[in-house]
Parts: sequence; structure tokens; C-alpha cells
Amino acid sequence: MIRQHGNRAALLGSTILGAAVLLTGFQARAQEATVMEEITVTAQKRAQDVLDVGGTLEVVGATELAERRIEQVRDLTSVVSSLDIKEQVAGAMPIITIRGVGLDDFSSTNNPSAGVYVDEVYLASLAQMSFDLFDLERVEVLKGPQGTLYGRNSTAGAINIVTAKPSTDGFSARAAAGVGNYDSYDLEGMVNVPVSDTLALRFAAKTIQQGEGYYFNRVINRDIGRRDLWIGRALVRWTPNEALDINLKIEGQRSRSEMGQGEYFGQFPSPLAAGAPCPGSPRCSNFFGYVDLDGDPFRGDWSGRQFYNFDQVATTLKVDRDLGFATLTSVTGYANFARSFYIDTDASPLRQTDFIQTDKINQLSQELRLAGSSERLEWLVGGFLSTDRVKVTTPGFFEDLFNTRTMSVADQSTDSAAVFAHGEWKVSERLSVVTGLRYTWEEKSNRGGAVDLVELCPGSALTLAPCGAGPIPLSFIAQKIDDTNWSWKLGLNLKADPLTLFYVSASQGVKSGGFFSGMTTATAQLIPYKPERLVALEAGWKRRVPDIGLQASASLFFYGYHDVQSFIRDTSGALPIQRLGNIDQADLYGADLDLTLRPPSLEGLTLQAGLGLLHTKLGSFAVTGGVVPSGNELPNAPALTFNGSAQYDIDLSEAWSLSLQGGAHYSDEVFKDALNDPVLHQENYWTFDGRVALISTAHDLEIAVWGKNLTDDQHLTQGINLAALGYGNRNYNAPRTYGVTLAKRW
Repeated sequence: MIRQHGNRAALLGSTILGAAVLLTGFQARAQEATVMEEITVTAQKRAQDVLDVGGTLEVVGATELAERRIEQVRDLTSVVSSLDIKEQVAGAMPIITIRGVGLDDFSSTNNPSAGVYVDEVYLASLAQMSFDLFDLERVEVLKGPQGTLYGRNSTAGAINIVTAKPSTDGFSARAAAGVGNYDSYDLEGMVNVPVSDTLALRFAAKTIQQGEGYYFNRVINRDIGRRDLWIGRALVRWTPNEALDINLKIEGQRSRSEMGQGEYFGQFPSPLAAGAPCPGSPRCSNFFGYVDLDGDPFRGDWSGRQFYNFDQVATTLKVDRDLGFATLTSVTGYANFARSFYIDTDASPLRQTDFIQTDKINQLSQELRLAGSSERLEWLVGGFLSTDRVKVTTPGFFEDLFNTRTMSVADQSTDSAAVFAHGEWKVSERLSVVTGLRYTWEEKSNRGGAVDLVELCPGSALTLAPCGAGPIPLSFIAQKIDDTNWSWKLGLNLKADPLTLFYVSASQGVKSGGFFSGMTTATAQLIPYKPERLVALEAGWKRRVPDIGLQASASLFFYGYHDVQSFIRDTSGALPIQRLGNIDQADLYGADLDLTLRPPSLEGLTLQAGLGLLHTKLGSFAVTGGVVPSGNELPNAPALTFNGSAQYDIDLSEAWSLSLQGGAHYSDEVFKDALNDPVLHQENYWTFDGRVALISTAHDLEIAVWGKNLTDDQHLTQGINLAALGYGNRNYNAPRTYGVTLAKRW
């Protein structure tokens, strides 16, 4: 496997080098024809053409987000290479992995390794990741550590979600309505109102109603996974003069929905299914003889209720003030988030290890930046403060396995502060040096643990306590940890001509340590995990060739990854658990190649392709059962990913046009945990999407027929193997969906 990956890397590296040499040959003509659509990003906290950013990033604009139905963060995998997003529980809590660097955890007290920023406000908890996207300007996916400008926990990269802003240019509005299979419909609307030459308002809202779930629960004899979601946003932009720009945003989300449940698999051969490969098959038995024989991952015998409810209110205030010599920017963000859901971990009709999890999150952050430029220097300095509190309450239902119930709680507070500086020094007209430095201090305190409630008679088999003994502590921690660290970046950017960039960089990102907040039966399972550190070396090339309508980028990278935070299996308590721990080191290397082609000879045709190649190797690490030798692959790190799309817009007449679009996504085989458990292994797979739209240019009207996952492929997104308890479960991607959408603009 290692030799095969090495050959792939060598082949892709030579291909990238050859493409760079070939396309640079267009230099003379491209210098004369420099008029081509630029892609503006704010990846470096200032507006730039993507061609001037010395790093790997992919941009998904508003039109592509709508046409490809990128409705949640998890959908970005269909358009971004080297990106893997799994869901720890079906329909909730997406975990983002970029170039093999991600997070194996479901703790709401944890922070993502890929920082997620909504209008420059960092989302502090994994629980906040399952929001729906609407009325956006663009999404930027930055690959590699972003520690200097994105200071909290960005070892994997960063995802910038930029909402559409109010405009004083004139009144505009949009409305869209759609219906689809699974008895679903959605409504979305936007209104932009210029109040004066200096004041504008924008209102946007969306609802998603799904009357039939993807899943069918035989216990209650009906489908589950229904959705009832309402989201809204109000924005105000005031520019009283050329020196001042004030943007205020208030938004809210409300969900009263259901979540899917994992597919059961057992550990022991069953006479009901002779010849089933055990362990790991739904046809294998648990301790109670239960098997699932239908072979359908979306049908099961789940106990309990499958609700998924959440409420969020968030506000952001951004103020830009031109001081003449520099621009002062203030970004203030606040969020209040609460959710609860029911999860059937054993995925059977019995209540062996069922849980209701309730999360309450409050966060407040403040960033100040001062940015300016001179003939030789683009500079930025700033400071960041944040505080957040995460409270988790999780009653557990163990009636059928241990004749008891439990209660787990966690109350975590985090304070963080940082100062940072970034500069791009112009050595010559073509050569610049990029420097960045950030110092971060962070303190976390956590109080919590688990108790056996001993509520049932004759008594608890978990602690052997008799009925009426009262709550018995299983684990407890009241601890504070703090950390200070440096993140840095050093790079060289060479503009071979106005449309060609070569760059090299070295950078370091750090993700802070923390506390596990899941169910535990021993205090040792609550020991804090350490911070992780990633040092990245990267070399890349970007090119825009207007003559042939091509924009291309390529990069090669090597990561040294230390104290890797990853899921490990822990059997030190009465129950085996999967919790977050540290692995001493890992090595990763790979390449990215992205192409967009709009050939002038075929007006209306757009071709896009993205290719990611990756090799990962974990060092040895200890688990309760012994030492796992070095050589395992990182979880959620496919060796090869590919995204491709083709769109052809045809003018049928002066008043009507037709848009045809198809997309494909490929992922190589992948493991879902650091142990490389074969029952949590996914073979390579393809998914395909499509869309056909009829557009009335005279009336700004569009009717579109769309489909996602057209071949109805099912692939593993995440799972858990609790062999000592006789079972496990696996989550899968959504089945084929399709529908019709009608949209109108004014």
C-alpha cells in the first residue's frame, strides 16, 4: 500500500510539474490578454484575487452553492477535493477532515480541527456544525494550518462561510420553492432594501419540511428522520461616509426534527444466519441473540424516540474604520445554542446503551485588527479574545444490559486570548516574503463525570449495587488546564507574470487540548488530552490563461503531525468506550490539483476538476489492550479523491436558455478509526449529481429538475465498534434524492 501511494505521489507530482511548464508557455499571450474574471477572497483578512494568495484554497460561489444544492457543510465534499466530512451521529455533528487532518470525537466540549468561521466568527463547539446554508456570497476552504490569521484550532485548515450583504445599489429580491421525494418541500426568500444612499437592509429566510424520513423503524412501524426547520437572518449595512462601514447581522435557527440511527452489526454467529461473516455483519448476534436480516442500512429496530431539536440565536457586528494610514476592523460575535437528541448506540430494540444528549452553548468573541500598506509592505496586526461555556447533560438507559440508568454531565468553560501579526514584504516587483506570527493563551476548566443512578430493582449490574442504594459515582473530574503556544508562517511568493504565481511556505498550527465529555465508567477515562501541533511544508503554483479560458492551481505538501488527537478504544472502566487521546506522531504528504476551463470556442461550457492525493502514516500508540504498531492510516484520509463537474448553458432563443449540469465525486478506500478496524472500513466509491434548468431571461424565472446521489450509492460515513458489549453500529450517507425547484428574481 505504501509503495502504491508513493508511486501515485510521484506520478501526480511529475504531472503537476509538466502542466506548470506547459501552461507557463502561454505567458506572452496571457500578459496581453489579462482581462478575465477574478475570484475575490478574504482568506488573508483582506480582499484579494485568489491568484495572489500563496496557499491552497478552493472557493465555491453563490451560484454554484445553489445549483449544486450545497445545503450543509457536509455537502462540500461533492465540490472540494482532499475533503472528508463524516457524521458522528446520523444527520448531526459533521466532523471535517482536510488532507487527512481532522478529529475523531463526538464531544460537544471539543473544537473542530478545521476552524469553521461564519462571517469571521469562530464556532467553538462541534455541536454547532449542523447548520443549514442559505443566501451566501461564497464559501472558502483553506487547506493546511491557518494558525496565524485563524488562531483557534486550525491545524487542518479553515472554512470561511460568507453571507450575502445588503447593498445600496437598488432593490432586489429572490424567492424559490421546491418539492422532492420523501415528501419534502423547501421555501427560501431574500429581500434587499436600500433605505438611502448610505443605509441598506437585507432579510433572508428558509424553511425545510420533510414529511418522510430516509429511515424506517420497525419497532414503531413508521419512517424516522423527518425535518421541520426554520431559519432567518436580518442584516443592516450603514456607510455614513467613505471612511466608515458598519454591518450588523442577527440570525436564528429552529429545528423540531428527527435523526436517523446507525445500522446495527453484531459480534457472534447466529443460527438464524448461518455463514454470516462475524463479527461485523447485521446478521451476527449480540448477547441477546438479536440479528437484522434485511440487509437494508436504513431499516432497523431502534428503541426509544429519535428526536433532534435545536435552537440558535447569533449576532455579529463588524465595523471597518479607515484611519488614513490604516484600516481598523472590529468583529464581535455572540451565539446562544441549545439542542437535544436521542441516540440508540446499540441500534437494537433493546435499551442497552441509549442516550439523550442535551447541549447548551454560549460564546462571545471579539477581534480587533489594524491593517495597512505601503510601497513595500502589506501588514496586519491584531488581537483576539473569546469566552465560551458548554454544558452537556446525558442520561443513559442501560435497562436491558445492566438493569440501570446513568447520568453523565460536563460543564466546561474556555477563555482564549491571542495577539498576531502578518506581513507580506515586497522584495522586488515580482518577489515577496510572507511572515506571520501568533501567540495564543487558552484556559479550560471542566467539572463533570458520570453516576450510576441505581433506580431499578433488583439492582445495578454495572456497579453491583442493590436497588435503593442511591447514586454511585462512576467517574468525576474537576480540573483546569491551560496552554500557551506559538503559530507561525514563512513563505515566498513569486509572480512570474501578472497571471502566474509560484509559492513555497512553511507554517505551524496548534489545536488546544481538552476534555472528553462522553459516557465514562472510570475517572481515568476523563484525563485531558494534550494539544496537537502540525508543521506543514508546501509548494504550489497558480495560473490563469485567458486565451483558453483556464484557471489552474497545483500544490505539493508534507506534514509533520505531533501529539495527534484521535479516537482510541479504552477498556479501563466497567464499559469499553471510544474517547479522545493522543498519538505521538504521524506523517502525511500529498498533492492537490484544481482546474476550471471555460473554452472560448465553446461558449457556455464550464468544466471543473479537483484531484487530491494523500499518503498518511500513524506512529505507534498505546491502547488498553496493548500497543498498536506504527503504520496505520489516519482515519477519514482517503488516498485519492476526485471531484468533477460539467455545465453547458444553451441559448434556446432571445428569451429562453437551458442549463445542463452533471457532477461526480470519487473517494478511495478509507478507515474510520485510528485502529484501522476492518469492520469500520469503506471501499472506494463514486457518487453522481445532476441538474437541468430552463431559464427565462426576460422574466428572471428558472425551473430546475435536480437529483443527488443518482446511483443511490451507500457508503460508510462513520461507525463505532463496541465488541466487548456484543455490538456496533454504522452510519451511511443519504440515499438518492431528487426534486423540482422554481426560482424567481426581481
